[in-house]
Amino acid sequence: MRGVGGAVASPFRLVFGGAWRATFGTRRSLSIVVTLTIVAFAVGFASNYWLPQRLGYTLLFGLILAGFWTWSSGQGVRVRMSRSRDRVQAGESIVERFEVINDSAIPKLWLEVEEASDLPGHTAQFVTSLGRTSHRNWRVQTTCHRRGLYNLGPITVRSSDPFDIFSREMRFGHRRGLVVYPRALELPRYSAPPANLPGEGRFRRRTHYVTPNASGIRDYEPGDSVNRIHWKSSLRTGSLKVKTFELDPASHLWVILDLSSQDHIGTGDDATIETAVTVAASVVRLFINQNRSVGLMMFGERLDVIEPDRGSQHFGRMLESLAVAQAVGTVPVASILYQQSRRWGRHTTVIVVTGSTDPRWQGAIRTLTQRGVKAAVAMIDLESWGGRSGAAATAVELRALGVQVNLIRKGDHIPAVMVGQIPGGGRASGVALSADSSTNGTNGGRAAPAAQASMEMEEVLAEVDWSNGDDAVESASEETPVQ
Repeated sequence: MRGVGGAVASPFRLVFGGAWRATFGTRRSLSIVVTLTIVAFAVGFASNYWLPQRLGYTLLFGLILAGFWTWSSGQGVRVRMSRSRDRVQAGESIVERFEVINDSAIPKLWLEVEEASDLPGHTAQFVTSLGRTSHRNWRVQTTCHRRGLYNLGPITVRSSDPFDIFSREMRFGHRRGLVVYPRALELPRYSAPPANLPGEGRFRRRTHYVTPNASGIRDYEPGDSVNRIHWKSSLRTGSLKVKTFELDPASHLWVILDLSSQDHIGTGDDATIETAVTVAASVVRLFINQNRSVGLMMFGERLDVIEPDRGSQHFGRMLESLAVAQAVGTVPVASILYQQSRRWGRHTTVIVVTGSTDPRWQGAIRTLTQRGVKAAVAMIDLESWGGRSGAAATAVELRALGVQVNLIRKGDHIPAVMVGQIPGGGRASGVALSADSSTNGTNGGRAAPAAQASMEMEEVLAEVDWSNGDDAVESASEETPVQ
């Protein structure tokens, strides 16, 4: 998402030092005054009467004075603006500080300052007056409720004469981007089926990161973090001991977000796409915090793939992609799962966020699980939003395959719904093991599902033009420089 990062400037950068455009306009009242002036002179000179002539001179002098007033009202005016940050999460606030400066010796009796913006709920508009060589400051705080990419700026300063005959408009600075990330909620009780690798222990290696995989303890060394101290071992041995950790470099987790327009309904904050994006962001946050290697895939206007990685910068890249995700896709989630299945093996856990009830993508999940891929589904129940039914039945069928399913309805508290358990009280890992054992039976028991899955895959892929499937759009793997 290079375009997103490139549109954002560094925080608290003073960019409005001078006007890059100024216009000198006129009002409707100008035509009235000019007409009266011409009529007064015409009547005065035609009748040789002094009163109309003096009226004409007075009006002419007033026009000159109004023009000079308007011109001088913009001389020496500067505007500065600083913003607390250019990347926020939905529900958080941004703070902008404006400073209007008058460097001239002429007072400014009326200045209207306004910042252009397409951010919902953002209003930065005020009227002020300035004495000579003085300045005024304002602080504007706006809560960002909706995710997306927005533009703020430039700043427009308007002034006019007391009779509203002439007007002057000056613009300062340039348009700056603001990225509002989706909400990423804490999921304290959610767990995904772990990847099952034969001989997995041989692939583990020590790391200086704090991970969920604690491998042992060692003696404390200067510079070790306090949160790595293992207090029970320290008390038992009489000397400080710290925990050691290890990575599992072969285990990846993919979040697949369905952006097909056929699988989402609603508009605004109540749309199903907003719930789906929140779920995806929350799952990504959970496993990034656990130092898991997480990837993101979605197909809106184009295929957007972020390869699995760890760390806060990687989390930021995924949030930027999710911030602009819209349900405008035409490719069903079944096609994505079939086409991209070559990326996934026994070392992979796939979490699908979708509202689709198409049985073909259930066949894709069955094919993946038969290959040893661990799968979980966050199912958006469109019926609760007034859409089509079938989500509950789909969830039952998936659970019968040993797939962990979380059914999300409108108004549900997502952390409460996203509980990593299966019917009967078993944990997700238990489901994964039972699924493996069920598929390792006789060949006769596997032949029919495998043949059916193969037919479903050919049918789905035939509907989609994957001419650019191999050239998947991959998000930037490094931070885009800010302007």
